[in-house]
Amino acid sequence: MKVSNCLNIQKDIKTYLEQEFEISAEVINFVKKVEDEVHSQLKKRDDLSELHQYRVIKSMQKAGLGDRHFTVSTGYGYDDVGREVVETIYADVFGAEDALVRPHISSGTHAISLALYGVLRPGDHLLAITGSPYDTIRSVIGLEEACVGQGTIKEFGVTYDQIELLPDGSFDEAAILAAITANTKMIYLQRSTGYSWRSALSIDDMAAMIKKIRGVKADAVIFVDNCYGEFMDRVEPVSIGADLMAGSLIKNPGGGLAPTGGYVAGRADLVHLAACRLAAPGVARETGATLGINRTLLQGLFLAPTVVAQAIKSAVLLAACYKKLGFAVCPEVMDYRSDIIQSVCLKTAEGVKTFCRAIQEAAPVDSQATPEPWDMPGYSDPIIMAAGAFIQGSSIELSADAPMREPYYVYFQGGLTHFHGKLGVLLSLQRLLDKQLIKI
Repeated sequence: MKVSNCLNIQKDIKTYLEQEFEISAEVINFVKKVEDEVHSQLKKRDDLSELHQYRVIKSMQKAGLGDRHFTVSTGYGYDDVGREVVETIYADVFGAEDALVRPHISSGTHAISLALYGVLRPGDHLLAITGSPYDTIRSVIGLEEACVGQGTIKEFGVTYDQIELLPDGSFDEAAILAAITANTKMIYLQRSTGYSWRSALSIDDMAAMIKKIRGVKADAVIFVDNCYGEFMDRVEPVSIGADLMAGSLIKNPGGGLAPTGGYVAGRADLVHLAACRLAAPGVARETGATLGINRTLLQGLFLAPTVVAQAIKSAVLLAACYKKLGFAVCPEVMDYRSDIIQSVCLKTAEGVKTFCRAIQEAAPVDSQATPEPWDMPGYSDPIIMAAGAFIQGSSIELSADAPMREPYYVYFQGGLTHFHGKLGVLLSLQRLLDKQLIKI
């Protein structure tokens, strides 16, 4: 009876997808076959999620989290005990000395900017060792002409250099060590791929490179853009030698519940400098009303390990499906993963637009919208984005985006549940098939 019931449910699912989402049996059967083939890979993510879940719970217990921490603060936000416990918990979860976690940090770019402007001073040298940073950070540094005159890092007298990664995605150790000078104040690493074609940096590779940098310049501040990387490995970058890292709460650590916010975590003195930049010198972290948001931030963090695992399962399934159809994917299906992003080279502008529109079609919010490329602030190329999310811009929710430039890479991420991510995979394949852009 139980086996029969399971078979009936699978039949019901297939019928529902065919009737309600107009997905053919051909596509459904293809995805089911691929999913069975990568089952062991999906199980690995559950094991890591379990470890992180226990760690988050223990951090909350150690901090003495109680109902009193969920009260509302207003005005200046003095003595906001909820705000303080949120930051204590984040620091412990991440293995950091301290953390600044605020709803007033509007994005990952904002969080990274706080770290850069907080630490760097005129005459300092900033060295990026993972190639060109994400487009919006290029604007912050002063590498985009459109942002000149807006108070970029370079306009404040900070010099900048970058070292490209080697063709295999590894660090160019010789070039990095040779580029470090007496004035090098900060070494900048971008963990995630951004709009590039490479796998995210592994914790082990970062640890090895940091150790070599310390041998040349022990006092350099090593900063990691940790966006999309939280809960992807056993530990975070500040646990393996990085001094400071930053990220967004509407990505991994917010668990799909945090409505806004960002964090900076690491050495206590450096976190304090970032707090001074967020507020003002002399004020730092002592103000900032949280308006009752602390409960949601912590509940999101509590769910984050599970949500991240769900997103990775969807990414692996997408990679496996498109790889089987002959498309280049990054990372590969069985590769180690250090961020939630899955890239696919779709080769044509029409393929990218069709893919993103299918992901939008799978959304619970704004599913009727049709994504179009547009000149998004901070980006050098038109960007198309599919993001029918409960939280605007949330990339831990099912989403896809791409710069409209050759060779037409599309970047897929998120999915609060694997079934939602799977629906995105199914619809993307079906709509590409409908336009005869793929064959199954």
